[in-house]
Amino acid sequence: MTKRNLKEYLLVCVAVVIVRLILPGLLWAAEPPASPPTVQAQAILTVSESKRLIAKAVKEMPIVKDALADGMVIIIKGTTNRYVAEEITGNKIEKAAFVRGRIEPEKGGKHLPDVKVLPDVVLEKGKVVDIPLADAVKKLKPGDVVIKGANALDYKNKLAAVNIGDPSGGTTGISLPYVVARKAYLVIPIGLEKLVAEDIVDLTLKMREPIETLNGLQSMFLLTGEIVTELEAINILTGATAFQCSAGGIGGAEGSVWLVFRGTKQQVTKALDLVHSIQGEPPYIE
Repeated sequence: MTKRNLKEYLLVCVAVVIVRLILPGLLWAAEPPASPPTVQAQAILTVSESKRLIAKAVKEMPIVKDALADGMVIIIKGTTNRYVAEEITGNKIEKAAFVRGRIEPEKGGKHLPDVKVLPDVVLEKGKVVDIPLADAVKKLKPGDVVIKGANALDYKNKLAAVNIGDPSGGTTGISLPYVVARKAYLVIPIGLEKLVAEDIVDLTLKMREPIETLNGLQSMFLLTGEIVTELEAINILTGATAFQCSAGGIGGAEGSVWLVFRGTKQQVTKALDLVHSIQGEPPYIE
């Protein structure tokens, strides 16, 4: 073997040693530390428990906190928003006094009592002010927040829709033009119980068709904004991710959702502690 060949042979051997023995160790040392292991847990939430969970999350949204600190927040009446109003103001609100357009059983079931109604809640810099909704929306500015519930949810497309029974458009007709024109945020707290089977854009178009109706079919308005369901609520409040694996039940669990939480052990434990703290929330009508 010539000196040149010997030199080339030794270089090849050194390269093999580097590749086989040294390089893997260097690459292993450069790898980032392993992330904490993922764990999961499950919980079942009734409709009222979901409303309370969603309300707690809405209060903690950065855009809501900013508007409460230095702007305007408007909470339009509705069943879910009754919980939102309680969480944000810290005041107990009578359930029957903070609803509009209630949906109740046609036959049997329970009904809310007739009580003196409360106005929509308007806050300026975190303080409740006595301003009618129609006047409050005229004061909206960019970054302010309007919180409005909905009747139908298309979760895949992050869209919602609201029933319109008032020929003038109701609170939707009063508030939405100003929300859009003034570039305010629209926050839509809505439970997964309100998922619908069809594409919600097609659904709202069908509901607007001028077909003769035999029993007062309402129209429907499409809403775009910050959708907050139980899934977003868990993430906002605990950092865990959540998905819905099933729904329904009996004995008061009708309309309930079965959720699965995933994340670090700390996040999932926090999610479990959170749902345990709200489980037992009484139904809207006892």
